Amino acid sequence: RTVTITTEDMQRKKNDLKERTTLLISLHDEHQLRFSKYKTAKELWAAILKTFGGNKATKKRKKNLLKQQYGNFKAEGSETLEQTFNILQVIVSQLQFMDVEVEKDDINWKFLTSLAPEWLMHTIVWRN
Repeated sequence: RTVTITTEDMQRKKNDLKERTTLLISLHDEHQLRFSKYKTAKELWAAILKTFGGNKATKKRKKNLLKQQYGNFKAEGSETLEQTFNILQVIVSQLQFMDVEVEKDDINWKFLTSLAPEWLMHTIVWRN
């Protein structure tokens, strides 16, 4: 019996190996041996989430904290526009990871309304 391996199969295997290796080296040394038994990146990722993701109460607390951070988000006066946007984007990414959907229009509105007072005139023009 002959098994044909396509270049796509080889590329998929190569990518999985890279992903698995990246996940393993990102773990603290004390955890690497425990997680090295997982053969695919998908299995490894599921095990990492199960181990470090927390229980339902912890996840709910994290989700509520992120929602609160998003709701109270304000730019610091010393931050550039890019820094402000990046900080907001981190919060939004974490919310999305926790399965909380945030609409692009809401993100844009949050960004514009969170800017420091010296940007007020610009935001009025941008909104209209």
